[in-house]
Amino acid sequence: MTGHADQQSLLTPPNKLLARLPAEDYKRLAPSLEAVRLSSKSVLQGPQVPLQRVYFPGGGVCSIACMMADGETVDVAAIGNDGFIGVTAFFKGKVEFHEAVVRIPNNAVAMPVTAFWREMERGGAFADAMTRYAQAFVATLIQSAACNALHPIEQRCARWLLDIHDRVGRSEFSLTQELLATMLGVRRASVSICAGALHHGGIIDYGHNRMIIRDRARLETTSCECYAAAKRYVAAILQ
Repeated sequence: MTGHADQQSLLTPPNKLLARLPAEDYKRLAPSLEAVRLSSKSVLQGPQVPLQRVYFPGGGVCSIACMMADGETVDVAAIGNDGFIGVTAFFKGKVEFHEAVVRIPNNAVAMPVTAFWREMERGGAFADAMTRYAQAFVATLIQSAACNALHPIEQRCARWLLDIHDRVGRSEFSLTQELLATMLGVRRASVSICAGALHHGGIIDYGHNRMIIRDRARLETTSCECYAAAKRYVAAILQ
């Protein structure tokens, strides 16, 4: 579930997209923003549910999840303080078709979708930042689709761990093998084998609901080319 967070946190934007805005633009937006606490497993947007708000995470990880008819679920994108949840708001659709789920708790900023639409129509720095992010988001989705089709689970696992590490900003964070399996769209047994290999190699440590990145450099070399490629796309688009 979401809950209220300290509104004082809005004085300094916790989200990198919002932090990029000129001070006068952010000040104008402030009355439309609400500081919220996103708890683990909260569903921020669901299929066939009217779109009410967009969210700007301040840390942690949220994901876009796609559920199949048989109930199997896979995460197709991770979103942290470098982006926002609700890209479909660009198209002024009335409902979402996939779930946005909180995977690692964080403080965030919520904005009514009507205020988002108003600011996009206004143009300026906010509209430019959101449009650039949407372009970067699509670029990373395309890269992820290719990665999932072509690269082995070990490399994809390393890429996801790097993505999470980037977004939480610390080497130790809450993550279960079950959740990692959902992110990768594989069985938990496959994740156990992969995580075990990384652990025995001294790259990570893990236990009950806990993950520690021990050797970031080696994790990067274990990952496929897709992690670095996506980083380059985002840097080029958002610069």
